Amino acid sequence: MARISKEERKENIIIMALNLFSTQGFYSTTIPNIAEKVGMSVGNFYNYFTSKDLLAKELILYISDYLGNEIQKINESDLSTEEKTHAIVKMYFNMATKRPEMIEYFLRVYLSNREVFSENCEGMTCVSSFITEMMIFFDKGVSDGDLHNQDFFSAFGLFMGYLGGMVFLNGEKILPEPINDYEQSISKNIYNALKTRT
Repeated sequence: MARISKEERKENIIIMALNLFSTQGFYSTTIPNIAEKVGMSVGNFYNYFTSKDLLAKELILYISDYLGNEIQKINESDLSTEEKTHAIVKMYFNMATKRPEMIEYFLRVYLSNREVFSENCEGMTCVSSFITEMMIFFDKGVSDGDLHNQDFFSAFGLFMGYLGGMVFLNGEKILPEPINDYEQSISKNIYNALKTRT
């Protein structure tokens, strides 16, 4: 039987912790819960993460890196700004259907339990991979003359507000159609709201 590497074991912990935290919440999930689900002793778990708070920070970095890497691929493509907008929406909606625990974790743990992230995770520190790639997206759109120049957080809030709202409606089972059916209309709305006026 193939031996599981330390990196693979760490990845298993991250995936299981994301699932547990996103469904049960941060305070209701214990390290013994996570260790049991991964199939290891609590003592062994501490060889990977020395506290639940450190694991929580590692998870938000994991999500930010995932999003950052996906958006970096889009940023480095030859797509137009409008096509990149659609690609980001598509990627995010795919994540909402295939990896919903990532979005749930962001909303239920990261945004709802800010006290856990007060040390070494201030401001945008733990989501910098994602934020940096979104800044690059906006800067390129402005320099290409496609997007109007505005404060980053205004543009970012608008973009993520659309996405977050749709993901929330989807999670609450309010949308009459699957979330991916709204890719085109939502990306068009976002692009129209951000584009330069002619």
